[in-house]
Parts: sequence; structure tokens; C-alpha cells
Amino acid sequence: MPLNALIFDFDGLILDTEVPIYEAWVSNYRAHGKELPIEIYSGCVGSDFNGFDPKAHLESLLGSRVDWDRWDPLREREAHERTAAMNPLPGIIPILKEAMEQGMPCVVASSSPRSWVEGHLSRLELMSYFFATRCLDDVKAPKPSPELFLAAAAAVNESPESCLVLEDSLNGLNAAIAAGTPCLAVPNQITEHLDFTGAVSQLKSLESVNLGQLREIHTEVS
Repeated sequence: MPLNALIFDFDGLILDTEVPIYEAWVSNYRAHGKELPIEIYSGCVGSDFNGFDPKAHLESLLGSRVDWDRWDPLREREAHERTAAMNPLPGIIPILKEAMEQGMPCVVASSSPRSWVEGHLSRLELMSYFFATRCLDDVKAPKPSPELFLAAAAAVNESPESCLVLEDSLNGLNAAIAAGTPCLAVPNQITEHLDFTGAVSQLKSLESVNLGQLREIHTEVS
């Protein structure tokens, strides 16, 4: 089966938002005299806080309630200020340009809200490269539920098997497997310690990767 569409995760794959968000949580923890190891935090990456709830975890470490009305705005401001200055990760723009030139549709499938995803895509002037976005607002459950990837494939009238998912998280990989969509894993600093068994291939970066290589990766498992 040929490769007919690309499905991109957003956080940690298009834009390296995972690092500033994690580091903002670390700041919250350290202000309370506690640490937040990446190995624990990564349970929520690519999904929501059902996989790991840092608020409940910190309160369990402290044995008391935290004044989140105070700490939420501080953490969110720290993360937003850093992400607002970020550029796309290496390799993203060349792949999107080549896909557009060759008429291959691209879709974003993200467990984040549409306002977050499309806000950044608009800021980066990337919206025009995507046929559609499918976000948390569009489904009943985030990744690792397959809903987002099934919705993304349906948006371009393709079967899940004819698409290739590009993901940085284990929740995303598990969602792709459940959807029956081949997945290329591209871990980042937050997820590089995870076991991505089940991905059709794994790369350290999308830098210098072209559409021909993505077709080859997809063909090997089709």
C-alpha cells in the first residue's frame, strides 16, 4: 500500500514545547522542595494528565494541598513565554514543503487543545501546509486512544494503513498502533529514555529526512 498522507503530532514533534512545559513543572516542584524526574513525568507526554497527574503527585509527596490558584499562572506563564519564542524543530519545514509540492496531504493530530495547536501553527506561518488539524476538542479521549489518528486519516479520506504517523511520545505510538497506522518515532529530550518497540522506525531527528525516505519507511511495513 502506498503512502498517501502524513499525520504529525504537534508538541515535541513540530515544536519542542515539551521541554519548557516540563521545566516549568520542575520549577513548581523545586519551589516546594521536591524533584520531578523525567521518567515519572513522561507518563503524561502526548496525552493528558490521566497518565500522570503532576499536581496529585506533588501533593502526595508533600502530604498536603498546594495552592494551585497561585502556582498555575506562574507555571503557565513561564512555559508560554519560552514556547512563544520557539521555531519548528529541524526537518519539519522541508518535509512540509516537499509534501505540498508533491500533493501529499498533511494533518496534525494532537492531544492538545485546538487553540494551542493552531495558535502556534499560525504564529509560525505553517497552517497552510496542513489539510486539517484534529485536536483534543474533536475527540472523546486523547492518545493513547486511537481516535485522533482515525479522525486524521478520515479528514483526508484515507485508510489508516495508507498514512504514516510521526510521533515523539509513547502515548502517541500506542495510539497509532491501536489505529492500525504505521508510526515513525522521533523522540525528544523528554521521551528519549522510553522504549518505542512497535514503531516502524526510530530517528533521532527529522533533519535532512525527505519524503522519499518516509515512503521507504512506510513501504517496508505495508
